[in-house]
Amino acid sequence: MPSAHLNPVRLPQPSLFRRDHERLQLLFTIYAATSPAPLPSAGLCISPEIRYQSERYLPIEQIRRLFYRYYRASLHHPPFVASTPFHEALSWADCFSQLPYWCQQTADPAHLLERLLKDAELHERFIYASFLPSRYNGPGFNRYPAQQSWVQGWFAATRGHEVVRCLDAACGSGEGSWELIEAAEQAGWTPGQVQLEGWTLDPLEVYAAQNRYLPHLPQRQTAYVRRTDPLVGQGWQHRLQFRAVDLLCEGWPAGSYDLVLCNGLLGGPMLHEPAAVRRVVAGLAARLQPGGWLLAANRFHGGWGKQLTGEQLADLFRQSGLEVKQAGEGVAGRRQVSGGST
Repeated sequence: MPSAHLNPVRLPQPSLFRRDHERLQLLFTIYAATSPAPLPSAGLCISPEIRYQSERYLPIEQIRRLFYRYYRASLHHPPFVASTPFHEALSWADCFSQLPYWCQQTADPAHLLERLLKDAELHERFIYASFLPSRYNGPGFNRYPAQQSWVQGWFAATRGHEVVRCLDAACGSGEGSWELIEAAEQAGWTPGQVQLEGWTLDPLEVYAAQNRYLPHLPQRQTAYVRRTDPLVGQGWQHRLQFRAVDLLCEGWPAGSYDLVLCNGLLGGPMLHEPAAVRRVVAGLAARLQPGGWLLAANRFHGGWGKQLTGEQLADLFRQSGLEVKQAGEGVAGRRQVSGGST
């Protein structure tokens, strides 16, 4: 698929990291020769002793600062480091356990950095794995099947409209946006009758979505392309635009929509402060056309679902002037049409 976006990933110059690499290599040599606990390895359960020894000889803060600098040198935009394995790791051992299996050949972080700076393909895979981890994007397609079924019915019911405009806020790598196109196509809509936007925070995700490109997940990428190729053949990609939009900042792109999806975001790790959630819900509700729908479904883990319950989210929908309805799963709200009719 042709893309108006340039690949945001670049390969840094190894000379920029030579001194830090040598220092880290020396620390690991001392660690490997001194630590009585096993070195980190693939599948190893990280015990308190392993964590203690790792932190004693290889302080995670030093490694974290170095790899954050590597990320900054690797991207054309400021990195959102919260998704990376280094961000909340208690030790290098914990961080190592979260790395992709193809980065666990050795427990030496200096060796990992050296490999990344020499191998452009490995470097790109690592960058995508760091900022588009599978735990954020889930299985890709078919994540909210009950909602998708409702959306298919909605497209069928609105078939008499001349044009319909949809927004997939927090679209990630774009599979949910393509599911909207699938629903429209199955209901008999043609590409010229549908305009669809996908918004996500990270420009790397914009590139991945625009190009159906997941180099760190080759099997998922193959399935992604195979599933959407028939729609591309019909020209649907020209009706789908992905943008980097920070929902917490002002200056959203102009537009109003008949259907807005905001899945996997509200109340989760990336957006959970009450005032921020309220502001985003209000902003999305304000973008609805009269009679338009806002849908939000989530499958959060780690207790996040208890931070903002479905009923609390429904209350925020009501506070934003929406009438809460059923729409398959999650929370749905509809903006009243002129005269207050629903």
